[in-house]
Amino acid sequence: MNLHAILGPQERGGLALSGHMDCVPVEGQEWSRNPFTLTEFNGKLYARGAADMKGFVAAMLAAIPSVKAQTLQKPLHLFFTFDEEITCNGARYLIEDVKSRQLMPDMCVIGEPTQLSPVIAHKGRFTIRVDIRGRPAHSSQPALGANALHAMGRAISALADMADEFERKGPYVSGFQPEHTTLQVGLAQGGSILNIVPEQASFEVEWRAVPGENNETIFAGIRHRLAPIDEALRASGAECGLSYSALVDLPPLALDAQSPLVSLLQQITGKNSSGYVSYGTEAGIYQQAGLPTIVCGPGDIAQAHKPDEWIERDQLERCDTMIKRLIRQVCLAS
Repeated sequence: MNLHAILGPQERGGLALSGHMDCVPVEGQEWSRNPFTLTEFNGKLYARGAADMKGFVAAMLAAIPSVKAQTLQKPLHLFFTFDEEITCNGARYLIEDVKSRQLMPDMCVIGEPTQLSPVIAHKGRFTIRVDIRGRPAHSSQPALGANALHAMGRAISALADMADEFERKGPYVSGFQPEHTTLQVGLAQGGSILNIVPEQASFEVEWRAVPGENNETIFAGIRHRLAPIDEALRASGAECGLSYSALVDLPPLALDAQSPLVSLLQQITGKNSSGYVSYGTEAGIYQQAGLPTIVCGPGDIAQAHKPDEWIERDQLERCDTMIKRLIRQVCLAS
């Protein structure tokens, strides 16, 4: 469920602060403490989501009492979204609702972990599932079947070659690490028992494209690269072949370095530069909807999604200061 709260005038304009409420699971990770109970040790706060990005969400909530005690000239919008870790559909639903009610803010700050340094660009993310249908047979007579797992192995090898080509040939965009589009297969499954030629298999692929690359073009390239494998399977029977399902389409962020929002965040945070990151956020969705958006929040992305995830208390205190200054400059100024 999303929540859009407005403090001050109930109208368009002003400042939006945005944070997502979901987090990744902890299954399979070795935690030294309860991941769902916040604990502090040596100035660090430990819990799942502490860095990504519940620290910023907590700072948003902590700002409310002081905001309510003031008379805002422009509204403060608080965006709380769901499902950011999977599809980012929460942000899509929220911004469409904001547009339909004519309540679009002038600017938005998403508090993903950047160590409170302004980030003006990030890669997009597109994910697909490839389903492979073969034909079962007894493993002693493999020629009577069509092995879906063998086809999957060939497909994954072809996509590994495609990933290598992105690294060798680019295109390259300076500022990202790495500077090129990346592609990987991250999940794969198939078969039922060892003495049956596998009838089915599936795997999931993601790519993170640098700005300027087109996700649909890359998707078309994948289908073209795997077409011979699909054709070989279909020659074994009409029921065989590859099929594709698009799962996630997260657009990149590319905010103009000369945008007033960039200079505002540089002034408030004391940073003289603005950076690029390779992970994705909801910022590209908001930007596509016409809302100028920047990413700037407490914590380090290197701590996110890991066992014993943590954030420094000092980062949260500095975030509180950043939010107060933002509100004063955008919402209190007449």
